[in-house]
Amino acid sequence: MFRAFESRLDPFPEAPPPDQLFAAHRGTLALLTGVLLGGIGRAAIGMVTQDTSLLHRSVREDIAHGRPDATEAEIIAAAARAEADGFIGTLRDPKGRAGYGAHVGERGVKLSGGQRQRIALARVMLSDAPILVLDEATSALDSEVEAAIQATLYRLMEGKTVIAIAHRLSTIAAMDRLVVMDRGRIVEAGTHAQLLATNGIYARLWAHQSGGFLGDDPDEDVSALAGGVPYSTT
Repeated sequence: MFRAFESRLDPFPEAPPPDQLFAAHRGTLALLTGVLLGGIGRAAIGMVTQDTSLLHRSVREDIAHGRPDATEAEIIAAAARAEADGFIGTLRDPKGRAGYGAHVGERGVKLSGGQRQRIALARVMLSDAPILVLDEATSALDSEVEAAIQATLYRLMEGKTVIAIAHRLSTIAAMDRLVVMDRGRIVEAGTHAQLLATNGIYARLWAHQSGGFLGDDPDEDVSALAGGVPYSTT
């Protein structure tokens, strides 16, 4: 989570070094742990977005992008954890390159949205960055694949700073702190149980999405959604 901050970037600011983030002109941007983002390199942040773009390289190179020194065994293990190993084995590009050697096309156009997200998840799992930004990270996955990945993803989040953005509330219900935004403003904040108790926007959305199939105990609901995995993030 971020502390309140004031930041402004010029329309065309001077680019930072390749391994650093843009610096704020005024104020500070810090994690709740007190670490200033200005001192954090890009390699410390793993990101999976709703519209994932891949490099026009091989699947192997895309997964290892955050850890180019990774071994073949580590790359395959990360792909398996992201439920990507199965479809990767069936890939073949026009030049005859297959499996992990197949090239995915510009921005990964030769793969489906769900396949691109699984490659991106494998990349994050391999890099094991201490800060994760998950922007609708499983939105392109079908329910069966998402359920298979979810427990692994929860374990990956443990002990890390995680910023997750989602409309599907089941993917973020186990977070330590949830922030509800409406028309660009923060209107609610708290844990899953606290927000349900306030009977506000979050509670209404939860009731709508769960369809009344979950129980009366919010803690049991979250444990079930996390596959029984103990889960905590900062």
